[in-house]
This record gives sequence, structure tokens and C-alpha cells, in this order.
Amino acid sequence: MSQNQQLEEALARHPCYSKDAHREYARMHVPVAPRCNIQCNYCNRKYDCCNESRPGVTSEVLTPEQAAEKVLYVKSKIPQLSVVGIAGPGDPMANEETFRTLELVARDAPDLTLCVSTNGLALPDNARRLYDLGVRFVTVTMNACDPEVGAKVYGSVIWDGKVLKGVEAAEKLIERQTEGISRCAELGMLVKVNIVMVPGINDSHIPDLVKYVKSHGAYIVNILPLIPVEGTPFAGLRAPTPEERKEMMDRCSLDARMMRHCKQCRADAIGLLDQDRSQEFVHFNGCGSGCGPSEPIAIRTRDPALYAVATRDGVNVDSGFGNASAFKVYRLTPDGPEFVRDISVDTSAPTSGGSHREHIRAIVDSLGDCGNVVVKEIGDMPSKTLTNLGIRAIIANGPIPDALQM
Repeated sequence: MSQNQQLEEALARHPCYSKDAHREYARMHVPVAPRCNIQCNYCNRKYDCCNESRPGVTSEVLTPEQAAEKVLYVKSKIPQLSVVGIAGPGDPMANEETFRTLELVARDAPDLTLCVSTNGLALPDNARRLYDLGVRFVTVTMNACDPEVGAKVYGSVIWDGKVLKGVEAAEKLIERQTEGISRCAELGMLVKVNIVMVPGINDSHIPDLVKYVKSHGAYIVNILPLIPVEGTPFAGLRAPTPEERKEMMDRCSLDARMMRHCKQCRADAIGLLDQDRSQEFVHFNGCGSGCGPSEPIAIRTRDPALYAVATRDGVNVDSGFGNASAFKVYRLTPDGPEFVRDISVDTSAPTSGGSHREHIRAIVDSLGDCGNVVVKEIGDMPSKTLTNLGIRAIIANGPIPDALQM
């Protein structure tokens, strides 16, 4: 079977891309990606309720190994399962666990279609990687192609170790989203663009946005209604009425294929789109009978003023990232660098293979909220991992004060 035939067959069994498939085939979202590299003004991932269905909500965060095991178990219970997707609760591209999960699921369940949903910030750097792992369906949530409009939708964007805000943040995000959509389309992946319709913010801009994403390779567009969520800047805004949303989709259908059957799934959704069965396969920790707030999911943000310096002697930048035995953390202030803390690293881990990957992840976790690392050298894999998490890697050598004078 040719690649095009395989893609057509997968498309016919993908409930989110094919209206005819959504009543017959089931999907499963595995929540392995808690960290995010942007903050949308409508998003709050800190609460979970068993009766709430919206993006960013999950009852648990799984390791890649747990996710792969759970996929096999759910597959045994839901024979019509056809798609495994990663949609959060943060952004999949900001979590190295996404790629390990895709690798494991592709190995253990090669008959399932792989799908990823992302905000698109790190998509250009990972499009080929996703394709090589077998991903053929990518959803990008893009709410503006005009930075002035985007500045009203997004609170902040973490890029190159810095926290961007306002028009600057929107410009960078739109640039990366556009490049990511184009790259995925060029590789032969089908791209769905999700647009959150926010009355008074971006609704009048949506027809232009639909034309824009279509011109860059989007296969289908999904116009979602805003869900006002407590604790967000958009909590006080209203959702569009069903009539307003339908009118918008009808208008935009002249320019692009519309998805009209979306249910705005949870990050751990399981089953048919009309019948979420996720709670059958999860053990509660927080919601309970009262369906109140659960323990917050750990969503780590990076401080662009914090620098973790790899050093053995405590005086010079003298270690590579993967073989560093210690880091000294400094905060850059107008008066110069201030020492914050020491970080010790377990150096007993192997320097190659799967264990090395776990070692790199452990180092990244030990960095906490540092937005920058200063190292003598760094390999391709850890460099990509840091970039995906919004951490800037700086190559330097010699005295620490000199390295921090940038």
C-alpha cells in the first residue's frame, strides 16, 4: 500500500478529521505533556472535574511508559479505538515525553494512528521528528494572524529563554505557527487548525485567519467557542452563541473545509467523540464526589533572569551539559549577577542509549525554573530538549563572570 493510500485509510478512521468516522471510531488522548511554552488568556490547567470537558483538563499526568501501557489496555476494551493523540494538558512540543510516548505507542500498537495537538511555537523544529515517528495528523491552535489581535489573546510566550508579551509575543508565535503549518503540509501531514472564537476579541478577524491558514497548507479548520474559565483574563467574557458560531463556519466554509462535530475534548479523553469514557480508565486523586478543585498539575514556568552555570571548580564554565556534575545558579540584576543556589547532578548515569536520555531529563528537571543554562558544550538531543522547554542554552568557556556578561 502506498503512503497516500495509507493516509487516506487513516483519514477515513480519524474521528476528528472525518465527520463520517466520529460515530464509529474512537480516539484516546494520553496526558503526558504538562508543561507549556505560552499562556493563553482563556486557559487554566490547574483544575479538574469529572464532569468538565475542555482542553487542558486531565485527571492525571502519565509517564510515557504508563501511557503506552494504558493504550494497550484501552485498546483491549475499546476495539474501535483508531487514534492515539497527545493534546496536553500543556503543549506537547514543550515536553520531551511526547516524543518518547509516540515512539512507544508506534512500537507497541502500529495499527493505531498517531496525532498531536500543539500551539505551534516549537512545531517548525519538530515537524520532521514527528513525521519520522509516524505522525500524520497535526492540529495547531492559532487564534490570529494579525499581531495586534494576537496580543489580546495571548498573555505571554516563552522564547529563547525570554518571556515575551504583547505584540512582540504574538508576532513570534504567529511566525512560528505559520512556518510549522507549512512544514507539516510540505511533509505530507494533514493539518487541522483550531481557532477559538472570542466575541469582541478575534471574531471579526476569523475569516481572514481562515484564508491565511488555508493558503499555508491547512487541510481543515475547526472554529471553537470560547469556554470562559474561572481564574483567567477571559473569565468575564461571554461565549459565542451556537447561532453566531454556525454563521461564522458557514461564512468561512467558502474558503476552507470546516469541522463541525468537535466536542472540545479533555487532555485525557477516551472513546467516541459523543461518549467520553475517560473516567472508566483513571484513578481519581482530587475531584471526588464533590467535583471540586484537585491538586494543581505542576506547570513549570521559566525565569529568563535565572542562569544555571555548569561548573566543576565553581569558578569557570568548564563542563558540558550531559557530563556536568554541578551547576551554580545566578540571577542577573541591574547590579550584576547574584548567586542563588547550587545544583548537584548524579554523574553515575550512562552517557549513551535510553539511560542517557533519562539522565538528560533528570538534569533538566533539576534546573527548576531557570530560563538559561551556560555550558562549555551541549549535544543535539539535550539542546532540542531545552529549546522545547523554553530554556536557552549558552555556549561559553572560562570565568563565570565573563560568561554572564552578555
